[in-house]
Amino acid sequence: MEILTEPFSYAFFARGVAASAIAGGLCALLGVFIILRGMAYIGHGLSHAIFGGAVVSYVAEINFYIGAGLWGFISGLLIHAVTKKRQIGADAAIGIVTTASFAIGVAVISRVRKFTKNFEAALFGNILGVTPQDLLVLAGVAGVTVVAVFFLYKQLLFVTFDPEVASTYGVNAGWVDVAFTMLLTASIIASMQVLGVTMIAAAIVIPAVTARLLTNRFATLLWLSTAIGTACGLVGMYASYYLDISSGATIVLVATLAFLVALVVSRVSTLANHSVHPAPAGNVGALFD
Repeated sequence: MEILTEPFSYAFFARGVAASAIAGGLCALLGVFIILRGMAYIGHGLSHAIFGGAVVSYVAEINFYIGAGLWGFISGLLIHAVTKKRQIGADAAIGIVTTASFAIGVAVISRVRKFTKNFEAALFGNILGVTPQDLLVLAGVAGVTVVAVFFLYKQLLFVTFDPEVASTYGVNAGWVDVAFTMLLTASIIASMQVLGVTMIAAAIVIPAVTARLLTNRFATLLWLSTAIGTACGLVGMYASYYLDISSGATIVLVATLAFLVALVVSRVSTLANHSVHPAPAGNVGALFD
């Protein structure tokens, strides 16, 4: 019990644990929709795009959440707009928009040099520096996201698997994409203080992929991915405390270990029962079973 309770004697650690658990679950929840749409790169890309907005907001002395949020939202809309051009793939669109935005941030830093002292924290996170305000914003974004996913469940499902058919059933795919972009942008901004630009993509993708190895049901995939992301945040924080290494990196490494365990379990289960074959990642029908 002392091993579990000792770190909580420090207020900054208690806030860090809460923030890592919420951020882990939040990113993992949205990650399910991202990996099923084959856009795993968007988490990495948007986080880099928002970095550019964060730098500009800091230099211009604009509120971080307003400046970076608006910048990220516009970047997300540009990605969707460019992706709709048939001759340009989603990954290429993400790469063009987000690397340009990241380059703007680096250019501003090299020119103004006002953001230099916060550069490392922005890239790699500063979870032990999470303030009560940061935690409140993170919890608020997580709450809004869960509610939005609950009410937009069917629409998100349609747009994720067949956006072209969705419109024939009265689903406005464009509006759903905009809503999802807003949720993803807000989640990345709220989680940036915890994980940093370089780690957010892993927090979005790894738990969702891990959960996909363990289930073929979409509803189960959502809560399982969220649970894995939350657990990785908690375990990663404890491990970082006792190993004295970066919290964000430890959380990602714990998530990677969970993925490897799930991969082994999935393989063993397949070999043990040849009569039951897990559905391929692209099998839509199995996800609805």
